[in-house]
Amino acid sequence: MKIVDKAFEAMQNAYAPYSKYKVGACVETIDGKYFLGANIENASYGLTNCAERSAIFAAYSNGYRKKHIKAIAIVSNGEKLVTPCGACRQVLSELIEKDVDIILSNGEKTLITNIEDLMPLAFGADNL
Repeated sequence: MKIVDKAFEAMQNAYAPYSKYKVGACVETIDGKYFLGANIENASYGLTNCAERSAIFAAYSNGYRKKHIKAIAIVSNGEKLVTPCGACRQVLSELIEKDVDIILSNGEKTLITNIEDLMPLAFGADNL
């Protein structure tokens, strides 16, 4: 899958001097554009930005919105499939549609899921 390949390319740009755990992500839009992201760590861990947030923020920064997002791939070379952290799940629950494919891969295994499966009963704008 092209989106997964691009996410693995993005992973090469990760800055992970502390955890050594590199993650890449790629957002594909309905008009065929791709936005890449990599995890960028910081000695103050709370200031670290995950790959999937980097990619989705790049798409939004270029004028795209949830109705324009076709899929997002999140990859690492770990033994287990990478999954979004809680903060990323919260962000994705607001910034992508519920049926958007979230493709998780480590190069050997791939899983296609969606935000409802990853974060059921999410808190969002409807709760306010």
